[in-house]
Amino acid sequence: MVFGGIQKSTLIDYPGKVGCVLFFSGCNFHCPYCHNPELAIGMALEQWSEQAAYTFLEKRKGFLEGVVISGGEPCLHPDLIRVCQAIRQMGYPIKLDTNGSRPDVLEKLISMGLLDYVAMDIKTIPEHYPQYIQKDCNTDAISSSVRLIKTSGISHEFRTTCIRPLIDQHIVERICGLIQGADMYVLQRLRLSHVLEPDFFKSHDYCITESDLVEYRTIAEKWVSHCMIR
Repeated sequence: MVFGGIQKSTLIDYPGKVGCVLFFSGCNFHCPYCHNPELAIGMALEQWSEQAAYTFLEKRKGFLEGVVISGGEPCLHPDLIRVCQAIRQMGYPIKLDTNGSRPDVLEKLISMGLLDYVAMDIKTIPEHYPQYIQKDCNTDAISSSVRLIKTSGISHEFRTTCIRPLIDQHIVERICGLIQGADMYVLQRLRLSHVLEPDFFKSHDYCITESDLVEYRTIAEKWVSHCMIR
């Protein structure tokens, strides 16, 4: 397979580790604020062959402490399990970034012991996904993935990019009810440059203030072990 890009080193994508990010191209969601629009529509940031990526990881042993599998949506790709097995054989811990739409794949990865950390995006409450994220979204899959991650015993976080009308105080409360007991909930600020659907932000009052974010964090802290604004 061909990766859609690689970030050779990062201090923020894998909590507590110096990591690198391997990007899978293609996504089944259409989030208006997506900041990797090329990957979302199946293009590449920079093509890397599988062998080139593995050679890079072998050379960086002793410096890199973990590998992040991101996208796009990695769980759409039939080669994902094989790629994770190859990375695991090199001795690297693996973090997966996912939108939670493929709980069947997530369950296989967990049961095979291929993941050390999972970060799942929760865009809004599940019943709003068809309106804002993807018309034919299987909302039950989102809830199933949340349950899988919470009961997996694997370190994890859930994260929400905070924009209106996807998020408000009541929606945050309902999301927190869904992820109750989670290790971490991250409230993410919008990065408006280079997004998938710039027209969305011309037709919606999307702004969420810093005081809103602090209020949301106060709500979330009652439901999860830790909550942070990023």
